Amino acid sequence: MRIIVKAFGHGAVIPRKHACDGNDLSPELAIEDVPPGTKSLAIIMDDPDAPVGLFTHWIAYGISPDTKSIPEGAGNGESIKSGINDFGMAGYRGPCPPAGKPHRYYFTLYALNAEKLEPGSGRQGFDAALRGKIIEKASYMGTYSR
Repeated sequence: MRIIVKAFGHGAVIPRKHACDGNDLSPELAIEDVPPGTKSLAIIMDDPDAPVGLFTHWIAYGISPDTKSIPEGAGNGESIKSGINDFGMAGYRGPCPPAGKPHRYYFTLYALNAEKLEPGSGRQGFDAALRGKIIEKASYMGTYSR
């Protein structure tokens, strides 16, 4: 399985329009080779380099396993189910690191053996809801600095 962020290459700099310094739009995503038996997909975008530790920017779930792409900006509206990120809101919030060294941002795609996921209010609840349901996962990383 693969997740591809169309706006930048794996390991490359995330464009400003997908960060808090720009339009803060979720980037277009491509999804490939979803494994057989997948009943739904979920996506998490997080920053392991945040000063407070792992910081979650986006939780998306309930995505059909037939989905091949997620359009730019889908994480900012109501077209995709979103959990509560570490900014305390539902939906996508892009990179917004403190000034200094670049931070890494991981987009992780999960293939799940469950159609319905009942996530808790934040990342901890979402991680608990994923337990025992992950068939496969794939990641894509970009960097951003201010």
